[in-house]
Amino acid sequence: MTSVSLTGLNVLVTRPQQQQQSICAAIEAAGGKAIKLPLIEINPLVDASAIQALKSKFQRLDNYQILIFVSSNAVSYGTEWAIEFWPQLPINLSIVAVGPSTARAVATALGCSVIRSEAGVTSEDLLKLPVLNDVHEQRIGIVRGEGGRELLAETLRARGAVVEYLEVYRRTPIRYDATEFYQLIKADAVNVLSVTSTESLDRLIVVLGDNKEELTLLPLLVPSARVALQARQSGFSKVIDANGADVAAFIAALESLADKVEY
Repeated sequence: MTSVSLTGLNVLVTRPQQQQQSICAAIEAAGGKAIKLPLIEINPLVDASAIQALKSKFQRLDNYQILIFVSSNAVSYGTEWAIEFWPQLPINLSIVAVGPSTARAVATALGCSVIRSEAGVTSEDLLKLPVLNDVHEQRIGIVRGEGGRELLAETLRARGAVVEYLEVYRRTPIRYDATEFYQLIKADAVNVLSVTSTESLDRLIVVLGDNKEELTLLPLLVPSARVALQARQSGFSKVIDANGADVAAFIAALESLADKVEY
């Protein structure tokens, strides 16, 4: 995947456990070291009423004109529900995904064409798509985890769409003692931090604790300009926007960093 050696880069990978394998393998294949410390755990729904409500929404998938998958986790959990009730997707249902890796995963799982933005991987980029422009009185389903950013739904509703969330998983913060976290980072000589969302950034800041002033001097990889801005506002001085959370984007960002990190 890369022709640039990542030797000397010891990268803290904070993605949920289910998403670590490919990025860690890519880092290590290029000569770097991946240190796995997930900050958020991804789990299926457990509340019976939430499960029943979700089941009802997927059973009437033919009522939607557009279905949007906002993450790889949304694909992993959401496509299982879709396939259970719709071995063949309803006619005239447009599938939209955020980012190239999410789009590829949806296309593979559902065997369908997927619309995505070529401009970037944020909700703002997605909202520029022609298919999401004229949506007056269209019914749109957003497949995501419980909670999260509201911009996409709010904007589509302002454009006249009827929007429903299909929340297919839940996120649970993983608790670390700040001292323990610091010792783990120092033991593995971590010299690059990474996060893939504002939520994981928030969790990272919490576990840095009293060591924040020291550790915010390390380079921090983030997936978008929005997360980069929040990171800088939170005190990180060396923020690298990978312009995507997929493996290719993060490896490319690490390549650009490889000859700049002090060992």
